[in-house]
Amino acid sequence: MAVRAAVLPAIGSPLEITSIDLPDPGPGQVRVRLAAAGVCHSDLSLTNGTMRVPVPAVLGHEGAGTVVAVGEGVTRVAPGDRVVLNWAPSCGTCHACTLGEVWLCANALNGAAGVYARTADGTDLHPGLNVAAFAEETVVSASCVLPLPDGVPLTDAALLGCAVLTGYGAVHHSARVRPGETVAVFGVGGVGLATLQAARIAGASQIIAVDVSPQKEELARAAGATDYVLGSEDTAREIRARTGKQGVDVAVECVGRAATIRTAWDSTRRGGRTTVVGIGGKDQEVTFHALEIFHWGRTLSGCVYGNCDPAQDLPVLAGHVRAGRLDLAALVTERIALDGIPAAFENMLAGKGGRALVVF
Repeated sequence: MAVRAAVLPAIGSPLEITSIDLPDPGPGQVRVRLAAAGVCHSDLSLTNGTMRVPVPAVLGHEGAGTVVAVGEGVTRVAPGDRVVLNWAPSCGTCHACTLGEVWLCANALNGAAGVYARTADGTDLHPGLNVAAFAEETVVSASCVLPLPDGVPLTDAALLGCAVLTGYGAVHHSARVRPGETVAVFGVGGVGLATLQAARIAGASQIIAVDVSPQKEELARAAGATDYVLGSEDTAREIRARTGKQGVDVAVECVGRAATIRTAWDSTRRGGRTTVVGIGGKDQEVTFHALEIFHWGRTLSGCVYGNCDPAQDLPVLAGHVRAGRLDLAALVTERIALDGIPAAFENMLAGKGGRALVVF
């Protein structure tokens, strides 16, 4: 069956919106008709080689849709079920999984190396980050679909597949924000907006949003920010001034740049926690001297997929949506068609907007 998709022909090449040949699901596979797919900065990182995937590939890893067919042996979902795509399914048997750290599964991306479809001329296509959500339909392993709880709009549910799990997990699992603590969030994109909402849900007393764009202040405050600071060389000093000269209890970096990570660290109080969510390149080197590590007593930690177990966290997030505590639609600043993805990439490079959502 032919469907339209956004294909990355080679690293560094522009996306091609074209028709691909998608097969019927095989044993253990599920075919999903996409309702929506979020355009994440990680997709951009795949196009420029910051993160590596086999190519040519169909990108897109944040999506939701409806099951249209299942292969032999699939029992967890059936045609007609609403699902969220899980781009990093855990195997359950590797060392990380046996420790309960499923977000670090060594085999999570094995599926991305396989061939899942072909171009019109017969060229093999890989599913970028397992799920290939930048397409009208996709075929994935049954382990890559999570049943969507009732009461969550299907289109907006796409954001649960990456931005919201990541932002929520950064606050609740990695940084473990406690009621009354102060939080700074660096970068007001899709993940940053989700992080701001998560900090509000956690009961943070002061939530400082930091971005280089003054146009994002309204978005940040709507998501829960009590303060807004324009990023500059004085950002850390400004944050300390707004927190009684102490710095925040928790800083969450959602950009992935060395300078921003360093500023987030400098903005954290003595004994506080700095969590890095943003994905940076190998050229982004962050330096510390030994004495400051001892003196400040801060904790610096990475955060992969929000340190979440999607199967456990998705129902919790759905509960927040139903209760009105989590506003998925507020994360979306642009709803686009499939051929709008290249322009959405350009907006991300320019630091514009929150999350662009491809609506099929």
